[in-house]
Amino acid sequence: MYVMKKIFILLLSICASYVSIAQSNVTQSYSIGFGNGDLGGFISKTSWRGYTLDYRYIFKPQMAFGITVGWQTFYEELDNATYTKENASLSGKQFRYSNNVPILATFTYFTKPDDHPVNPFVSLGIGTMYTRRNTDMNLYTVRQDAWNFLLQPEIGVQLHISDEAAFSISGKYNYGFKAGELSDPQSYFTLNVGFSFF
Repeated sequence: MYVMKKIFILLLSICASYVSIAQSNVTQSYSIGFGNGDLGGFISKTSWRGYTLDYRYIFKPQMAFGITVGWQTFYEELDNATYTKENASLSGKQFRYSNNVPILATFTYFTKPDDHPVNPFVSLGIGTMYTRRNTDMNLYTVRQDAWNFLLQPEIGVQLHISDEAAFSISGKYNYGFKAGELSDPQSYFTLNVGFSFF
């Protein structure tokens, strides 16, 4: 995970370096995650630990290319659960974690970009997601890693509070295809609330 932190910091630095470019749009968001599919079966609780950074370069009034990076941590404690792998089963108190780091190239379409106070948008991201799943039980830890191919559709709105800033809210669906040590797709929905700067 140390390597992932370095990659995450590097991408943040790259995005920050573009803030001074004209027609740029940077959004920082607090993200709430809701697991579904295999991830939702592994951890049923809502994730309150998430962050997303979206950089968009607006090349036409209604269109933008960009980069999205994020970090979402799911966690659940189970008093008495059974972990099964191949022919072995282990029962006891479990602590389950899933760390998910999406890294995507995005295309965004704004519906009302011309000085309108309310600017809805739709976006599609294509990239990868690093997933690390841990199951801790007594002295044992089972760890699974994967680099998932990721698709991320998004719908949201920017509510302008000045010429340089807007309140942003959006919903993203992250669908990570099965890969590595995870034999099922890893998917989750996020509600993202934050601020955009121009």
